[in-house]
Amino acid sequence: MPTTSATAFHPSMCISTPSSLPSNSEDHPVHVLTAKPKSVLHKHPLWQPTHANISFQFKEKILCLEIMGVDSGKALSQNPCLHTTSLDSIHSIITFLESKGIHQKDLGRIFGMCPKILTSDIKTELNPVFNFLSYDLRVPDQHYRKVINKCPRLLISSVRDQLKPALFYLQRLGFRSLHALAYQDPVLLVSSVEKTLIPKLDFLVSIGFSRADAVGMVLRCPGLFTFSIENNFKPKFEYFAKEMEGSLEELKEFPQYFAFSLEKRIKPRNIAALEKRVKLPLPLMLKTTDEEFEELTRQGCG
Repeated sequence: MPTTSATAFHPSMCISTPSSLPSNSEDHPVHVLTAKPKSVLHKHPLWQPTHANISFQFKEKILCLEIMGVDSGKALSQNPCLHTTSLDSIHSIITFLESKGIHQKDLGRIFGMCPKILTSDIKTELNPVFNFLSYDLRVPDQHYRKVINKCPRLLISSVRDQLKPALFYLQRLGFRSLHALAYQDPVLLVSSVEKTLIPKLDFLVSIGFSRADAVGMVLRCPGLFTFSIENNFKPKFEYFAKEMEGSLEELKEFPQYFAFSLEKRIKPRNIAALEKRVKLPLPLMLKTTDEEFEELTRQGCG
């Protein structure tokens, strides 16, 4: 079902139901309702296209998601609990997030990325996340929105089992700036220490870096912790070592190499430099614009 902005969303739209609706209305098809629905949603353009043989409440729930900009089909598939959660519960989640400074216009993207939030428990799951932001990351209340928009997955991460262990591990490695972790690299906090962070560091050590050098690389380029070993590190390192005949020292000085596309940036630039018989340092070869790179190779600068 396509999304629309034809009707402005308001949380109250999610909780108005007909007074004659049976308590078990989730199981009753909408065609049994003869009274005009007491909801502004029935006037929405998306109301009629929805399937006739679904309950009024479920239909209303779908429209609430769609009006917010959430793909209801995808959300229901990724979070089956949405099938049975009440509209009151969804409204409570929305109201809670708004009380933390999240804007209505943010909700579609946040719920779309993490539909599990819609069935989270406010007391035991959502509130602890904001306490973590406040007390552990020192994020002021007025900046919650910026952090959550940067990484909505924070809201579906366990503080005890995920966020605090990741923060502790990263601080042990040398990540000192709480500000950077909160506003620039919060994705590191929702990454598994055992399954994601440690294996990336171990891979760098396995290709010849000392542990100290590997740690220094991720501190300079935290994005290394987000790259796939199989789809990023291995093919790019193999090309660097075999085709570019580069040294580990070059990578240690410029770990950002792994952030560039192998097919769209690294290979074309390397081939062009070889054709011109020019040896360029990695930063110059990859960071320059096309015009700057062409000029460098034309002049034979290295």
